[in-house]
Amino acid sequence: MDTKKQANSLRSSQTESKSSEYEIITSYRELRVYKLAFEAAMRIFELSKKWPQEEKYSLTDQIRRASRSVCSNIAEAWRKRRYPSHFISKLSDSDTEAAETEVWLDFALRCGYLGETDHKDLREHYDHNGGMLVNMMNNPEKWCKPVRRA
Repeated sequence: MDTKKQANSLRSSQTESKSSEYEIITSYRELRVYKLAFEAAMRIFELSKKWPQEEKYSLTDQIRRASRSVCSNIAEAWRKRRYPSHFISKLSDSDTEAAETEVWLDFALRCGYLGETDHKDLREHYDHNGGMLVNMMNNPEKWCKPVRRA
């Protein structure tokens, strides 16, 4: 998918209507926050392919790792939702990785590797995603399963 299509996809995903609060989620892949984080990580991957070779083991590697870590921490949080404190901790890790990704986006902009439109779209995405993560952290009871007693 080219960069413009990805940008439009990211924008339309951000403006989707909210799903019913009664919808049953069976996998982290169904979480809107995960889907948006994954889309952004893939967009960063595509954009960073064009960055200078000299950045391969620094900026390019760092931003790719941080953006992918947002997704992996959401997946880990989902698996730990039986324990609210662990769930919240992994979501906090995801939010921290999102903040790190924003820092690398700022460097990419300042170094001239990322255009202002892409930078703005991705920053807005990570701000929105951060809000969703904070909401999940503040309301873990909506996401965490009760412990089953035998």
